[in-house]
Order: sequence, then structure tokens, then C-alpha cells
Amino acid sequence: MIERPLEDKQEPIYPGQAFADSDLSYAEAMHRFVENSAPISGARKAKPSEKSSKRAKARQLRLEQADLRAKKRCLRQIRQAEDAVWKKQRDEIREKPLSPDQPKRRAKRGSGKRQAEKRQIVREQRRQQLDLRKQEDQQAYLDRQNLRERMNLLPLVSAWIAILLVTDNCSRQCLGLPLFVAGSHVTAEMVVAALRALLPANLQFLISDRGVHFTAQIFQQLAADENFLHVLIARHRPQSNGIAERFVRTLKEWLADKTWASDEELLILLDAFLLEYNDRPHQGLPTPGLSPNEYAKRIQKPALSSCSSFT
Repeated sequence: MIERPLEDKQEPIYPGQAFADSDLSYAEAMHRFVENSAPISGARKAKPSEKSSKRAKARQLRLEQADLRAKKRCLRQIRQAEDAVWKKQRDEIREKPLSPDQPKRRAKRGSGKRQAEKRQIVREQRRQQLDLRKQEDQQAYLDRQNLRERMNLLPLVSAWIAILLVTDNCSRQCLGLPLFVAGSHVTAEMVVAALRALLPANLQFLISDRGVHFTAQIFQQLAADENFLHVLIARHRPQSNGIAERFVRTLKEWLADKTWASDEELLILLDAFLLEYNDRPHQGLPTPGLSPNEYAKRIQKPALSSCSSFT
């Protein structure tokens, strides 16, 4: 085994080292962490496992469905043009009856035979065209049936409901679970409006991931208006916000055996979960056995005022 000499080894530098300095207070370490956290720019690369995920398969099926619809529209336009040409040819070869006062002209020898042959050729072309259309329609029907069967095998989600999780790192108290029926179309304005009604007045730090809702300009304006420091965790490092991630896991486990048919029913379940979560004992608190509500009441006392910062 070959390894570098000890003098060549250098400990990697990362923003979280600020919390290892015992001479810094929590607020000072948090400010240094934010200062050392360089913004990550550039396009986000997709993970290799995404190709085999259900989301990627659903996206592929939607693309195939859109392609079939585009082919159908194109085929309809082509057939409309073919029908227009056929009608024009039919009108040209159709014999027009003479009016009673119009004298009959002697037809040229062989003109009637050529006219009949022309009509026969045009009719044969039209017959072949209609037969080809039947084959195309049958193939399009089979393609749609195949796509429909594949979509039925894959559980596709037609509607999304987003939940914003707001929890206190100190007391583990859940401050609220706003519900957004817009799902994947949730905007930063919606998130900011929900947070304005939930965030406490003495908020000092707010920790979030680097989602577009939290990096938008309107969110930075919220931080300036409410006078708190917005802390962005490192990308692809959910353990940097472990309390919130553990809360997500707890909520998912609680909802695993629940069913709902509308956002109103889901909201009722979330209200029940909020009461149960905040009133049951937690092991992660400095004082095990206390519920988040009870612990929040204790740290609000003057004797423990140093622990009353919200994050």
C-alpha cells in the first residue's frame, strides 16, 4: 500500500469546520458557516439512477404520448390535402351534362375511351389510398393500446400536493405544515406567504436546502424584512439539516397507513399529526422524555433564555 507522507496530507477545508471551534458561540459559528459557504452555480446534473426510476419512465411515456398526438395531427393534415386533390381530380373528369339549348358537338374518336381510363386510374389510386389509411389507422390504434397498457402498469401520479415542513431545531417543535395543492407548480411567493404567518418574531437563523423556492430573490427579501440569517445547507448533503430530514421520515411513516381522497382530508390528517407529534415525548431533546411543547415552554423561562433561539 502506497500512501502520501504525513507532511503532504492536508485536511480538506469545508464550511462546517466553523462549528468545531469551541471559542466561537453558536451565532458566530453560524455566521462564519454562511460566509464560507460559496454559492454553487451551474446546471444540476441528473443522477445515473434517475434513468431507471419511475419518474424517468413516466416522463418517457408522456413523451411517447405527445409524439403519437403530433403524428396524428400531421397525418390529419396530409389526408386533408390528399382529399382536396382527389376532389379536384374527380370534378375534372366528371362528365358535365349539356344544357338543352346547347348544341351537341361531335366527340373526337377515342376521347371517351381515354376519359374512362383516366377515371379508372384515379379511382384505383383513391382505393389504394383508402386501403393505406386503414392500415395506418390500425397501426395507430395498436400503438395507442400498447402505450395505454404500459401507462396502466406504471403508477403515474396525475396530481401533486406539496407540504412545507417548518420545525424548530432547538425544541423539535413543529411550527406548521402548510399545504399547497399546486404541487410541482408551487412558487416562491406561495412559500414566502406561508412562512410569514408561521415564523416566530425572534427568529435568528433559518436553515433550508438549496431549492429554487429558497434561493429566489423574494425569499432573500423575506430574510431582510424579518431580520434573520438564511443558512443554505450543502447540496446533496441532507445530513446537514438532519433534524428536518428526520422529521420528514417521521411524517412519511405516520402517513404510510393513512388514506385520503382530497386535500381537505389530508389537511385533517396533518392537523392530527401535528398535535400528536408536538405532545409526545422525544428522545433527541437535551431532556429526554419531554414533548416539544413542554420543552418549548421550559426554554422560554428566564433561567433558560440562552436556549430560546429558533433555527
